[in-house]
Amino acid sequence: EVQLVESGGGLVQAGGSLRLSCAASGITFADGAIAWFRQVPGKEREGVALISLSDDTTYYADSVQGRFTISSDNAKNTMYLSMNSLKPEDTAVYYCAANRHVYWSGSYYYTKWMRADFDFWGQGTQVTVSS
Repeated sequence: EVQLVESGGGLVQAGGSLRLSCAASGITFADGAIAWFRQVPGKEREGVALISLSDDTTYYADSVQGRFTISSDNAKNTMYLSMNSLKPEDTAVYYCAANRHVYWSGSYYYTKWMRADFDFWGQGTQVTVSS
């Protein structure tokens, strides 16, 4: 059974930083893809950052480019989202997700990321940025 467990969310002032963690079991970060998404009430879940492990490519949403960094530690089977220069509009529930290896192609996982169509999901962690 695959489990993804997020931690690190909380309340932070605008301009501050947070680092989210996602510990995985039942799956390794050797290939496939890992990603972070976020969702606010009444809106669709959106992709924030993606690593295609199959071809080592990284993608970010335009709204977080240059402020957020996705990374992984394969030895700990953990992925991270480092968030800097946080803005009130970053307030959301953040989810980590993983997708099994299917193709050695970043574009395949990018398409799935854009559709928020990943195989495995964490339970979500709240991030609130106050103005």
